[in-house]
Amino acid sequence: MNDSRPGLNSQRLVTLMQQSIERCNLQLENLNVLTEAATGAYVVTPVLAAMAGAEKVFALTRSSRYGTVKFVTRQTQQLAEIAGVSDRIEFLSEKTKTIVAQADMITNSGHVRPIDAEMIGWMKPTAVIALMYEAWEFRPEDVDLYVCRQRGIQVVGVNERHPGVDVFSFLGIMAVKLLLDAGIAVYTNNILLLCDNPFSSFIERGLINAGAIVDTVDSLTAAPRNKIYDAVLVALQPRQEPVLSAKDVATIAKYWPGVLVAQYWGDIERSAFSSHNLPVWPEIEPKPGHMAILPSGVGAEPIIRLQTGGLKAAEVIWQQQFSELNQESLEFVQLL
Repeated sequence: MNDSRPGLNSQRLVTLMQQSIERCNLQLENLNVLTEAATGAYVVTPVLAAMAGAEKVFALTRSSRYGTVKFVTRQTQQLAEIAGVSDRIEFLSEKTKTIVAQADMITNSGHVRPIDAEMIGWMKPTAVIALMYEAWEFRPEDVDLYVCRQRGIQVVGVNERHPGVDVFSFLGIMAVKLLLDAGIAVYTNNILLLCDNPFSSFIERGLINAGAIVDTVDSLTAAPRNKIYDAVLVALQPRQEPVLSAKDVATIAKYWPGVLVAQYWGDIERSAFSSHNLPVWPEIEPKPGHMAILPSGVGAEPIIRLQTGGLKAAEVIWQQQFSELNQESLEFVQLL
């Protein structure tokens, strides 16, 4: 997908990346990084690593519905040339033992996943895996944590609430966009927010700042039954079973007939909604355990902040293996 929004022009991206590297004091000198080359705002990841001084960045890419290998490579190269780091990025179309064995830092990015037992077996013992999200959001299918622990490979999440990263502050804006795209004006609307995790206060604040009247509860059973809602925003942490079952859908239909159910995070039993004439948004169901709206949906800023923070967390843990670190640096890190 060629994201041609003017806010994602290459020169602006480079400026935002420079600012983010400085905020986080990201220093990857003499390190080899294995990450992905991707489209849209995610084009920044390998370029960020190179701009932060990485000696070599291996950028893994594959053809997908968003673009061919050739297209993604060209996009990334163009951005890297503007940033002056194109000579340090090497593009790959598959993971190999030779490349993985060279990496000091490996990001748990889309094209790199899954990081399975075979891949972990190729890693050097000092390699660090960067989740690129907070530790409590860990998805077992992403990384074989058991094998990592057997081999002593560190897996690190990023503190997205660190002032230098501050990705959580975009969660409310993302919720507003999700609802606007569904035809919900947000301003003066009554929104029922179902949220049982640390996203809660950030999403609530964003909705209120946009003029919504918000009731926030951690489960459907705790929701007020005597109010009329324009939308139910579901932001419940994924689990083995759906966060909204067919029984829950029947409850929503009974108390709030015709209300829009917006799936922000958490898998829901979508087949049950049509029988109750309840609209669901977005139309395309996200992959299990994944968010229905990505931070990139509101622009490049949250992605640049998140990728910089993820790389910084991995840098801190890598450095810690060889030297004592101050508490300030460790505040970027969330260990599993």
